[in-house]
Amino acid sequence: MLLGVLPAIMDAQTAGMPAGRPPAAQTVLPGANAKTPASTAEEKSEKHVSGSARRRAAKAYMEASKLFLAGKFEEARLGFERAAELDPTNVDFAQAAAVARNHEVTALLQTAAKDRILGNEAGARAALLRAYDLNPHNFEVLEHLDQLGAGVARAQDRPFYSDVEQMLGGPVELEYATGLHNFDIRDSERQVIQQVFRAYGLEAMIDQSVGVENVRFDLGDATFNEAMRALGMATNTFYVPLDAHRVLVARDTFENRQRFTRLSLETVYLPGLTADEMTEVANLARDAFGAQQEAPDPSCGRLTIRAPQLDLDAFNSTMRQLLDGSSQVMLDMRILQVAHTYGSNTGVSPPQTITAFNVYAEEQSLLSANQSLVQQIISSGLAAPGDTLAILGILLASGEVSSPLLSQGFALFGGGLTESGLSPGATTANFALTSTETRELDDVTLRLGDGQDGTMKIGSRYPIETSSYSSLSPSVPSIPGLNGAGSSSSLTSLLSQLTETVPPVPQVQYQDIGLTLKVHPRIMRNGSVALSMDFKLDSLAGSSINGLPVLNSRTYTGVVMLKEGSAAVIAGEVDKSESQALTGTPGLSDLPGMNNVTGKDLQQNFATLLIIITPHVVRGTQAAGHSAMFRVVGTHPVP
Repeated sequence: MLLGVLPAIMDAQTAGMPAGRPPAAQTVLPGANAKTPASTAEEKSEKHVSGSARRRAAKAYMEASKLFLAGKFEEARLGFERAAELDPTNVDFAQAAAVARNHEVTALLQTAAKDRILGNEAGARAALLRAYDLNPHNFEVLEHLDQLGAGVARAQDRPFYSDVEQMLGGPVELEYATGLHNFDIRDSERQVIQQVFRAYGLEAMIDQSVGVENVRFDLGDATFNEAMRALGMATNTFYVPLDAHRVLVARDTFENRQRFTRLSLETVYLPGLTADEMTEVANLARDAFGAQQEAPDPSCGRLTIRAPQLDLDAFNSTMRQLLDGSSQVMLDMRILQVAHTYGSNTGVSPPQTITAFNVYAEEQSLLSANQSLVQQIISSGLAAPGDTLAILGILLASGEVSSPLLSQGFALFGGGLTESGLSPGATTANFALTSTETRELDDVTLRLGDGQDGTMKIGSRYPIETSSYSSLSPSVPSIPGLNGAGSSSSLTSLLSQLTETVPPVPQVQYQDIGLTLKVHPRIMRNGSVALSMDFKLDSLAGSSINGLPVLNSRTYTGVVMLKEGSAAVIAGEVDKSESQALTGTPGLSDLPGMNNVTGKDLQQNFATLLIIITPHVVRGTQAAGHSAMFRVVGTHPVP
């Protein structure tokens, strides 16, 4: 069987059609490495390939195809490249190698993602570097390398000053008991506070500002943080940790918070900021986050802040987002314009005029107007003096005399002096068709930050004259001998040249003609993208007022909410017109069936615009999800 199949395979390879080619080799994906066997094929395309080399190439191709179908893309790529080197005249070998390379890159990306999930950063790094060597221009490879670099930067050891707060004494952390607790207490505020804290293994020291009013505290399946939040709302108090097992509880007032809240001192390093930017950051810490003290030092790029620990954490989180950058959205916009023009001119146009004339009067008019020619014809013996028809025939045949009535067909009726003729107009039969269709596709990609405005314009800039001026004043000063007393003719000609009208210099303003699309993306917490779109289409109306063109303008403004990867379609009928003209005989063209026989000129035009927008979040810095919600029952004092 092998001996019978092998010659068929060899014949197929000789004809340039490899047998058993895998389906993936039928298409070459873009973005392949520039250094491929295709370049070698171009260099060796003119060289002769021996029969043995073709057979070895076919064998290598068949083995590589089996490896490709088995999912061994690297071995398959090497086999395809070997086949392309042996037989560079067969372009299918190089295409199959490019397809195998792209599949190998995809497999390496999947391996790197799996290694990162399992915590194997070294394996992920090696897989991504291998994929980069195979295809350094692949967009997905570059994105994965950026993410890997950011993870490596976050995993670096902190500077020595980051652990100073632990050495000098950082914020107190409570060691409370974990788990869920249920509460159904009706007692004084002090007793309720102590019982709730004891449930989590903490001792509460209550300030004198806390009253003794009775309250009802009813809460089920609550964690420590949920219980503390509900307790503060029910009793209007707050707590301050004293050590790992004791807290101080006081009435929630501005004075008590200023008195009991612990302040932390932190130095924030902000390199690269100018003195003005450092001052703005210090004002942000004081005004927005309530910092008690702030001391910026632009020369060293550091800011010292004294504030409660919660406020410092919020400030650090805000600054981290500002320094890391906002989210970014990539908008893929495809604009399709279709214009169609259809015109037809069919039917028969009957004569619109009929001319009636007297034959005798027309003959006498021609003879009277050409007496000299008539005398020459008679004197030469070409016609007898009374043979009027012969004389007229000779005159018309010679080309010296012409008559619009006698140059075309006519019908005679009557006799003698009253013999008359009817000459109808021209009859035209039309059978013409004109159809034109134009399609234009624009593929535009915009990369914008979260909340950043983007504008796309497609069209041209049309000049419109707004005003004009002349550089020479129409009034010429009085010059003796020039425009006054004087007799020199040369001065007079010079005066006429100076007083001639000077061409005006126009003032031009350029107007955008075409499509203008403004987008404003906003990334939501759930990953969706809200697009605010402002669409405007300007065109010339074809008419003018006082020499200035009239512009047609169509606008659309709206907001659309899209999931990442979903597309929004904006479609509209831009222009549509139809005109129809009939040419026929009044009354006859109105009869049923005759309007299709008479001349009909039909013109139809329409243009359609289709815009497809697809957002992709290429950088997201917002945390998804929402904070937990709960309801507090019984916050009113018990009478």
